[in-house]
Amino acid sequence: MRKAFSEDDMRPEYDLSKLTLVARGPGRRAKGETVEIAPDVAKVFPTAEAVNEALRFLIRIGKSAPP
Repeated sequence: MRKAFSEDDMRPEYDLSKLTLVARGPGRRAKGETVEIAPDVAKVFPTAEAVNEALRFLIRIGKSAPP
């Protein structure tokens, strides 16, 4: 039977705080991957910058709204 792992079992030279989480599996997106926008939304927002500006505005509103 294996002994349960604990923080005390780690050697001092192992620094796990610098590790990063890497998403694996079918649900992840690659960096720079495009996102499809519905045709009716694309008519209102003709450029990617227009979409980003609108989303940033919604983020600011969401942050300032009371819970």
